[in-house]
Amino acid sequence: MGVLSTLTRGLIRGADRLSEFSSKRGSRTHNKGRGARPTGLKLSSNKFLSIPAMIPEFVVPNLEGFKLKPYVSYRTTRETEPPLTAESLFAEVVAPKITKDIEEGTFNIEQLEKYGFEPTQEGKLFKLYPKNFLR
Repeated sequence: MGVLSTLTRGLIRGADRLSEFSSKRGSRTHNKGRGARPTGLKLSSNKFLSIPAMIPEFVVPNLEGFKLKPYVSYRTTRETEPPLTAESLFAEVVAPKITKDIEEGTFNIEQLEKYGFEPTQEGKLFKLYPKNFLR
C-alpha cells in the first residue's frame, strides 16, 4: 500500500470518527433521544429516583367550543402592519386619554405621570438623551 492511499484512508477514517454521533452509529440498544430533560436522579446503586418537582406540568386551556382551526392556509393574503413607532404608540394609547381630559376640563399639565410620562430617567436601563443620542 502506498503512502498516498494510506493518507487518504486515514483522512477518511478520521473524518468518519469526527462526524456527528447519531443513534444510527451506535449499537442496537443505544438511543440518543431528543434532548428531553431528566425527571429525576440516577443513584449510585444504579436506581432511578423520580422527583415530582422535576416533572414538567403542562397547562392547557380548555378549547371546547373554540371555532378556529390550528391551520393557516397558504392562500391567505399576507397582511402586514406598519412598524410600531413612538409617535403611533402615543397616538393610540396616550392621545385619546389627554383629549378626553381636555374635553372634560380635568387636564393638568403638572400631572403628566398619570399618562405614563416620567420626568427623570434615573435607574432606567436605556437613557435617551444626551448619552445615547445618535449624532
